[in-house]
Amino acid sequence: MDKLAKKEAELDRILLKLGGVVVAYSGGVDSAYLLFRAREVLKERVLAVSAVSEIHPEHEKRAAAELAQALGVKHIVVHTEELNCAEFTNNPPERCYYCKREFFAKLKEIAARYGYSAIIYGANKDDEGDFRPGEKAATENGARAPLQEAGLTKEEIRELSRRAGLNTWNKPSMACFSSRFPYGEKITIEKIAKIAAAEDYLRSLGFRQLRVRYHGAIARLELEEEALLTALAKRVEIVNRLKEIGFNYIALDLEGFRSGSMNETLKR
Repeated sequence: MDKLAKKEAELDRILLKLGGVVVAYSGGVDSAYLLFRAREVLKERVLAVSAVSEIHPEHEKRAAAELAQALGVKHIVVHTEELNCAEFTNNPPERCYYCKREFFAKLKEIAARYGYSAIIYGANKDDEGDFRPGEKAATENGARAPLQEAGLTKEEIRELSRRAGLNTWNKPSMACFSSRFPYGEKITIEKIAKIAAAEDYLRSLGFRQLRVRYHGAIARLELEEEALLTALAKRVEIVNRLKEIGFNYIALDLEGFRSGSMNETLKR
């Protein structure tokens, strides 16, 4: 048994001891693999629950629903109301706490209603050193992170997903639209709509791993390093379309894509 197989076996042991689980499920790499293993180990004693609101990309909602159906897992969608919460829309550094506080409270209610003994979510080993205030909300509601407990990193989860035949194994890293705004920039539905339209357009050009960061009149584009030259070659059409969407200036970030880049100001 190789190192990864041993970690997967430890994950299965953790899941088996939980008995029946509600999975906080976004359809991303981590939560998809967690849902898959939970289904393999616990059979029918698994319920996937996804949050849906304006801060979540439409294509992610569809993909999550399709995968849950393919895995044969019962899937519930709950509507969250982050944009009605001033603590969230004012966009402080702990913004994610207020979002996840609502979601995990709903998960706790669902677990009690349907008789599930545990709530689990997809944090992994790599997340331990990152700034993730949402994990405080998970802990407050008694949620567990089995991938993290089993010591699985993001790359290991991708490899195990590939071995399992999951189409999420090489899926780009995703995050809700609120991550596109600098801390202190008020989050509104109008600003989110501009970001969503810009990112949808870039995907239509073939870009995969990307973020459009909102800086008022400026759209800062984060793309994979190998895509930067392609973006420059298409700069005229990109500039024209993003100006149509409502941005005055279009900037290409020479550092390229990186998850959580808005946290760089906090670290400094």
